[in-house]
Amino acid sequence: MMPYIDDSPSSSPHLSSKSRGSRDTLSSGSLESTKSSEPDLEKGLEMRKWVLSGILASEETYLSHLEALLLPMKPLKAAATTSQPVLTSQQIETIFFKVPELYEIHKEFYDGLFPRVQQWSHQQRVGDLFQKLASQLGVYRAFVDNYEVAMETAEKCCQANAQFAEISENLKARSTKESKDQTTKNSLETLLYKPVDRVTRSTLVLHDLLKHTPVSHPDHPLLQDALRISQNFLSSINEEITPRRQSMTVKKGEHRQLLKDSFMVELVEGARKLRHVFLFTDLFLCAKLKKQIGGKSQQYDCKWYIPLTDLSFQMVDESEAVPNIPLVPDEELDAMKIKISQIKNDIQREKRANKGSKVIERLKKKLSEQESLLLLMSPNMAFRVHNRNGKSYTFLISSDYERAEWRENIREQQKKCFKSFSLTSVELQMLTNSCVKLQTVHNIPLTINKEDDESPGLYGFLNVIVHSATGFKQSSNLYCTLEVDSFGYFVNKAKTRVYRDTTEPNWNEEFEIELEGSQTLRILCYEKCYNKTKLTKEDGESTDRIMGKGQIQLDPQALQDKDWQRTVISMNGVEVKLSVKFTSREFSLKRMPSRKQTGVFGVKIAIVTKRERSKVPYIVRQCVEEIERRGMEEVGIYRVSGVATDIQALKAAFDVNNKDVSVMMSEMDVNAIAGTLKLYFRELPEPLFTDELYPNFAEGIALSDPVAKESCMLNLLLSLPEPNLVTFLFLLDHLKRVAERESVNKMSLHNLATVFGPTLLRPSEKDSKIPANPTQPITMTDSWSLEVMSQVQVLLYFLQLETIPTPDSKRQSILFSTEV
Repeated sequence: MMPYIDDSPSSSPHLSSKSRGSRDTLSSGSLESTKSSEPDLEKGLEMRKWVLSGILASEETYLSHLEALLLPMKPLKAAATTSQPVLTSQQIETIFFKVPELYEIHKEFYDGLFPRVQQWSHQQRVGDLFQKLASQLGVYRAFVDNYEVAMETAEKCCQANAQFAEISENLKARSTKESKDQTTKNSLETLLYKPVDRVTRSTLVLHDLLKHTPVSHPDHPLLQDALRISQNFLSSINEEITPRRQSMTVKKGEHRQLLKDSFMVELVEGARKLRHVFLFTDLFLCAKLKKQIGGKSQQYDCKWYIPLTDLSFQMVDESEAVPNIPLVPDEELDAMKIKISQIKNDIQREKRANKGSKVIERLKKKLSEQESLLLLMSPNMAFRVHNRNGKSYTFLISSDYERAEWRENIREQQKKCFKSFSLTSVELQMLTNSCVKLQTVHNIPLTINKEDDESPGLYGFLNVIVHSATGFKQSSNLYCTLEVDSFGYFVNKAKTRVYRDTTEPNWNEEFEIELEGSQTLRILCYEKCYNKTKLTKEDGESTDRIMGKGQIQLDPQALQDKDWQRTVISMNGVEVKLSVKFTSREFSLKRMPSRKQTGVFGVKIAIVTKRERSKVPYIVRQCVEEIERRGMEEVGIYRVSGVATDIQALKAAFDVNNKDVSVMMSEMDVNAIAGTLKLYFRELPEPLFTDELYPNFAEGIALSDPVAKESCMLNLLLSLPEPNLVTFLFLLDHLKRVAERESVNKMSLHNLATVFGPTLLRPSEKDSKIPANPTQPITMTDSWSLEVMSQVQVLLYFLQLETIPTPDSKRQSILFSTEV
C-alpha cells in the first residue's frame, strides 16, 4: 500500500490495515510512519508518475479546447473593424473574456511539465509548476464572474446573426496525440463551460498527486500550498446548500384511532417524493412533513386521503397505462452506500478522539442526508391504492413483505367500515395537525436515529436451510423467498425451487446470504400460478399469491454459537422449518490453502494450470461452457444461490478429477454450477488479482483523473502473472456476454461486479483487515463495506472498458514508453 496518505475528506478509502496504521501515526506527528520499506516507497512513487502522466494528457485535451475557442477570435476581431462586422468588438470581448490569458497560463504549465515527466526519476520536482498555476487562479475568478454574461451575449448574437450561429455550433478542437490529424466538433456553449468545469476539479488532481508524494519529498510543501490556495479559491466561489432534518418527539393521541404509520416513497409524475402515510380506523392519509422555519413546531401538510370504504387495490386492466417506475442505477445506489460508510467511519474516529460535539453533529447531519437519499432512491416495487371516486396513487416499496402487510391491515379494517364520507377543510386540517401527536414512527429508519447502545446489526454470512412446511389446506405449487434488511431497507436474497402439487413441501435447500448490518430475517411463502388467467394482477404486475409470511430477529448473542440452530416460523396457520448458522466476517472471509496439492480448490492457480498444461484451469472452462450452453437467460444467474449440497458434490468431483463431472453438470441446476465457479475463485489461496497488487488496484480506482486512472489500472492489470491474467480475461469476456442478455437474466455489469468483485480481489488473511483476535464482536465496522465496494468498483471498471489489452501486449507500455 502507498505509505504516504493525505488524510483529507476527499481521500480514497484506505484498504489495508498497514495503510490505515501509517495514516494514524502520521496524523499524530510520529516519525515512525516515515520508515517505509523500499518496495512500498517504490510503488508510491510509481503511482506519482502515473498521476502526472494522466494530468499531462488531460492538460493537452484542455489546451485543444481553449485553442478551438481562440481560433474564430482573430477573424471575428478583423471583421469587427469592417463595414460588415459579424460581432462588435465589445461583444467579442465579453464572449471570449480571459480565454487568451487562460490559454497562456496552461500552455506555460504544460510546456514546463512535459519535459520533466519525459525525463522521469523519483527525485523529479514538479511542485513549483503546480504552485505557480494555483497562484494564477485569479484569472479564473474573472472568467467565472463573467461567465453568465458571456453566455447571454453569445445566445443573443446567435439569434441575431445566422453566420455567428453557424460558427458557434461548429468549433473544431484537435484530438490528442494518438490521432493528431483528427478533430472533434464542439459548440461554443460546450467549450465556454470547460474552464468552469476545469477549475472546480483543480483540487481533485492535487489530492491525487499529494497522496502519492512522500512527506520527505521537496515537492510535498509546495503541493500542500497549491492545494490550500485551490481550496480557498473554490470555497469562495461555491456555496453549499444542505437540507435540514429535525428530530421529532410526540405523544399518543385519542379520538379517531391511528392503526399504523410509516415513511413511504410516493411516485408523483415520475418523481420520487418522501411521504408519511397514516392508516386510521376509517381512512388512509398521505402527508408531507413541512420544513421547520424559525423554531416553529413540526407540521404536516396533507397531500390526499381516501376513506377506507372507497379504497381498493386496483386490478389493472390490460388497456390501462401503468406508471413507469424510474429506476436508479445500481452504481448510484452503491456510491451512496460508500458515502454512508465513510461518514460512519468518520463519526467513530471522532468519538474515539473525543473531538467536540459540533464536529460529530455536523457528520451526523451529513449521514442523515445521505441515508434519507438512499431510502428515497432504492425502492422499486409498486404499491398502488385507488380511490373508487377518482384517482390512483403509486408508492414504491423495497419489500414484498411490507406491501403484503399494508394490504392485510387495510383489508382487515375495511371489514369494519360501512359508510363513505368527506372531511371539511377544517376537519382535514385538524386531523393533519393531530398526526404530529399521533405518529408512532417518529423517524425515517436511519442509522442516525438509533441509540448508541442499539445493535448495529450483523456483518458476515448467514447460512439458511429451508427444510419443509406444513399446514396448507390444499395441494399447491409452493416456493419461499428470504429477505434481510440492509442500509435501512429490506432486500430479497434467495428463492427456493417450486415444489409442485403438495400440501407438505420438502425443499431442504441451503442458501448463503451476505449480511450488512442486518437485524431481521423474513420468509415469504408463495403459491406459484402457472395458469396465467388465474394470476392476481395488482400494481400492474402479474403476481403469485402470498400464502404466508413471518420473520425472526437475528440475535447476535444467540448466533455466536457456530452450530446450526433449528427454528420454526408460524404464519397464518402454516409452519415453516428452518435451520440457521451465522459466520462472522473475520472467519468467513479467510482464504484457506488446501493441504492437498492434488486437487484444484484451494490450490494456487499457477500450479493447477502447469499441471493441466493449460492457460485457463479446466474447472473454469467447464463451468463457463455449461453456463453459456443453458444458463445465459437464467434470471439472477450468479446472484441466486445454488443448492449447497450440489455445489459440494461438484467441488469433490473436480478435486478428484472425476471423468463423469461433465455428465453431473448437465443434470444439475445451472445455479449450482455458477455457485461452484464462484466457490473456486473464493477458495483460491491468493486472490486472482494477487495480494501484492491488490492495494495498488484499490488506490488506482480511487484516482480522480480519468486518464491517470486508465493508465494506472491497465498497467497494473498487465502486471498480473500470466495464468492470472489469461484466466481473468477469459472470465471477463464471459461476464460481458452474460450482461448482454441483461433484459432477460436481469444481470447488469454492475450486478456481476457486485457478485465477483470481492471473490476475485479480496486479499488473503495476512493482507486483509480481518481482525486477528477471534474474540472480537461479530458486528463489524463499516470499513468492511468500504473495502467490498472498492473491490466491486475495480471489477466494474474493467467490465466497462470497451477493449482490454491481450497478454501479447503485456510488454507494451501505455504512456511514454515506460516499462510496466
